[in-house]
Amino acid sequence: MTVTSEKHALDAETDEEFRARLRDFLADSSPGPRPKDPGEKVAWTKAWHATLVDHGYAGPSWPREYGGMDLPFARQVIYQEEIARARVPGPLGTGLGIVAPTIIKYGTPEQKERWLRPMLRGDLVWCQGYSEPEAGSDLPALRTTARREGEEYVVNGQKVWCSAGVIADVFFTLVRTGTPKSRQKGITYLIIDRHAPGVTVRPLKDLAGGAVFAEMFFDDVRVPVTDRIGEENEGWPLVRTSLGHERAAGAMNQAATYRRILSELVDLARERGLTVDPLVRDRLTDFEIRVRLIRYNAERIISGILTKGEPGATSSVSRLMITAFEQDLHEFAVDMLGPDGIVLKASDQAVQRGRWLQGFLMTRASTIGAGTAEIQRNTVAEQVLKMPYDPAMPPR
Repeated sequence: MTVTSEKHALDAETDEEFRARLRDFLADSSPGPRPKDPGEKVAWTKAWHATLVDHGYAGPSWPREYGGMDLPFARQVIYQEEIARARVPGPLGTGLGIVAPTIIKYGTPEQKERWLRPMLRGDLVWCQGYSEPEAGSDLPALRTTARREGEEYVVNGQKVWCSAGVIADVFFTLVRTGTPKSRQKGITYLIIDRHAPGVTVRPLKDLAGGAVFAEMFFDDVRVPVTDRIGEENEGWPLVRTSLGHERAAGAMNQAATYRRILSELVDLARERGLTVDPLVRDRLTDFEIRVRLIRYNAERIISGILTKGEPGATSSVSRLMITAFEQDLHEFAVDMLGPDGIVLKASDQAVQRGRWLQGFLMTRASTIGAGTAEIQRNTVAEQVLKMPYDPAMPPR
């Protein structure tokens, strides 16, 4: 079947036929139980995403030329709902939702050809290197430097709170190529090989006992100029694209996932006879309202990306809604379970393998990661509500 005839066949398919086809594929091709061994889990996840790409079920919003499905808006919604329903593994690292839209928009043809499809298949795990010990919310204050020598940059500095840094193969980073006082006007966007000489990665243990985050150190790391996205000292507009898509990328998937999680929490409350308590019912009703609002806002964000190419400030609204929701939901779940809610997953007495306590511990950082809640509120105030610009913040 040619590409044209295949497209005509897909166009003739109804949304419900598409849903049924996708659901059947996910059921027939399920990767099976999640391995416990960390190394096996990485390999298992990579194999699943390669299966999605190879069968044409990956990248719902991506252009077809890079391995995506290029779905219309309604089918992107269906896709995210069915992926969440099937409980299959999500992508490793943070590349798909953050650097991929940046490469698609700003990358050269060679860069797109070299990086996009392997990223979608999971052949390479990508990790964001933005934050530094002295530059988190105030990202333009970053100090990691890149000095150009011929056709290479020599990078020195440190990044921190890098999600999936321990298992990453590639870093997309921000470096200072301008003067120390140049702030956002002297920032460049570089892609750095995790295995290049001079790169050191150290895991950071989190509250739940894992090592989701890492810190990385660059000691005279040489990076080819061809691995720069965009122009030198003009990385800040790319950062804004990356951050906007980071906040919007998983919006629909998160909405579908939390729809399922809330339903499972309601079922648990019923099983334990707790829904007779009017206070429990009141809180569950509040969560039901909020999870629907999260979905509606996710639809608005995706619609904005499709029509304007950027998620805009509504991505900050989504980020605020989701982080507050997931913190409140898990805090309520632990409270509702009483003493059972604080039993660790290693115990045979743990309720549902301690998933609610695990979620409670992990979501304590939700209002910090991907831009603090304070930064999101500033964005909403200035760009959505059109309030005066905060003079305490760095100049735009």
